[in-house]
Amino acid sequence: MLKLIEIYKYLDSISSFSLQEEWDNSGLLIGNAESDIKDIYLTLEVTKELALFAKEDSLIISHHPLIFKALKRLDFLDYPSNIIEILIKKNISLIAMHTNFDTTHLNKYFVEKILGFDDYHIKGIACIVDGKFEFDALLKKFDYSIRYSKCKDIIQKIAIVCGSGIGEIESIYKECNIDCIITGDVKYHDVMKFKSLGISIIDANHYHSECFFGAILSPYLKDISYNAIIFDLENPFSIKKD
Repeated sequence: MLKLIEIYKYLDSISSFSLQEEWDNSGLLIGNAESDIKDIYLTLEVTKELALFAKEDSLIISHHPLIFKALKRLDFLDYPSNIIEILIKKNISLIAMHTNFDTTHLNKYFVEKILGFDDYHIKGIACIVDGKFEFDALLKKFDYSIRYSKCKDIIQKIAIVCGSGIGEIESIYKECNIDCIITGDVKYHDVMKFKSLGISIIDANHYHSECFFGAILSPYLKDISYNAIIFDLENPFSIKKD
């Protein structure tokens, strides 16, 4: 059984928290650095269900930070204070590994294991894939419902960022001569902007592009003798079918 600070330092060695974007809030969000950690839970998102399920004196490592913006008050009838209350009462610590883990692990995993690209380079937080691809063939890489905007039949350079990464790509698409974007949570006006520029977009879905966070991190924790519990979440969206 390790102390929270020891686990934190180990996670930092895997994916340095210093790599997170300026707007992010990764790192230790709740807890006492000297606490002994009995169990570890891995999750994409900290939910009320997980907070109730997790054992006392444990640690939750999430991808998305539960505390993102500054909290001016803790109203336990409001989100995220309702979850924070449960965690504190049960002495459950919380660490978030968000954009730092995107940079070191998650984007690469999505590109290699999910999309099947093994030849790419990194630009900022994005993975850039060069080649010659049929757009319709790219769509077949996804075995779930997706949205897309097609501008060209043949794609030569793709920028890929998991989650809601369109903002990261906006700063590099001209420099890299991107003609296709794969990311999640794409807004209507983003599609209209890039469509006018002749850049195709595939909305890979925020959840589906990041839901393997726990599976990636779990083997590392086994190296320090923790068989972490992966708390799988269902996609919060349901798809209406005809």
